[in-house]
Order: sequence, then C-alpha cells, then structure tokens
Amino acid sequence: MNFSTWPRPLFVVDVEGNGATPPDLVEVAAIPIEDGEPQPHAARTWLVRPPTPIPSRITRIHGITNAMTADAPTWPEVAPQVQALLDGAWICAHSASVEYSVLTRHMPSWKPAGVIDTLRLARATFRDHKGFGLDALIAHTGIRMDDVPGARHSAGYDAYATGLLLQHLAAHYDSWEAMAAHAVPPGMPGITQPAPEPEEQTLW
Repeated sequence: MNFSTWPRPLFVVDVEGNGATPPDLVEVAAIPIEDGEPQPHAARTWLVRPPTPIPSRITRIHGITNAMTADAPTWPEVAPQVQALLDGAWICAHSASVEYSVLTRHMPSWKPAGVIDTLRLARATFRDHKGFGLDALIAHTGIRMDDVPGARHSAGYDAYATGLLLQHLAAHYDSWEAMAAHAVPPGMPGITQPAPEPEEQTLW
C-alpha cells in the first residue's frame, strides 16, 4: 500500500450522544491520518452541552456526565468549527453510518469527499471471523492500545482505535482504490460510479 496516494485531508471521526431519539451530540472527535497513521497530537475534540440531560444509563457507556457538559458550548456554538474541519474531507469511522447520519443531521450543508467504514472493510478482509465490533477486531488483530489516551467509548479513544484498525486493514490491499471499493458504504460519497454505456442509435 502506497500511503502517499491516500486522499487528504482524511479524518477518523467518532461521536457520542445523549441517548435521545434522534441523538443529540455530547462529544465529537476527529483525528487526522497522515501517511497511513493516525496523528493523535493533532486531534480535535469537542465536548458539547446537549439540549436535554444525559441519562445515567448513557453515562455508564461513554462516561460523559451532565456535570462535565454543564459549562461546555452548545452545538450551534461549535458546529462552524467542526464543519470547517470536515468539509471536503474524507472521513473514516467504525460502523460509519452512525457518524455519517448524525453529522449530516447536525450539519445539513456538510459535504464530505468520501466515507470509509472500517466495519465494512473488516468484514471484507476477515471473511471467516465472527466478531466485528471494535473490541473484537482490536483483539483479533493484536493492535496494541497501551498508549491510547482516554477510555473506551470516549470519542477520542474510539477514533484513535479506529485509526489504528484502518492502518492494519490497509496492509491487506494494494491501493487506496482497492480498499475503498470494499470500505465505502452504498449510498455514501466516495466511489465514483462509472458512466453508463451510450445506447446504440436505433432507426425507427
């Protein structure tokens, strides 16, 4: 894999919500990928105060409490920063339909260049494996998480873990195009569909 051919900018993103239906954002993380490697030192993370409280059952999952978000900005205050960073960029996420749908709902005018789903890519890469959750794939690949800051299910931790998974999966493909063919979910940006063959002219 020639990492110099990867599109830029490329960000691994992860979002956490408050459990509402549809969910309100409480945390967004974006880690740039350069030369095939996540760059945690350049990560951007936003803590967001949601319009409705975070239930305790949701706090038990991602660890974000109402006290932690009490002084955080609201989504309209941080949305311009998030969109400025991600507009025109490729994004990568594990089970990317979640991040893509939530971010699209919160930023209706956002236009990413493409979407890479490491869940979809892992299923294409490890066809006989049975577990495709992030934890199961980290265990299966042997990726070391010792230096990953934060806790599992925090946006920053999960984005970094997903970036390391992307790096591992990429080694199984010869090119970005070959990888993207398996990793871009249907209906999401990133794969240019070939133009239809012109119809033969018929004399009537």
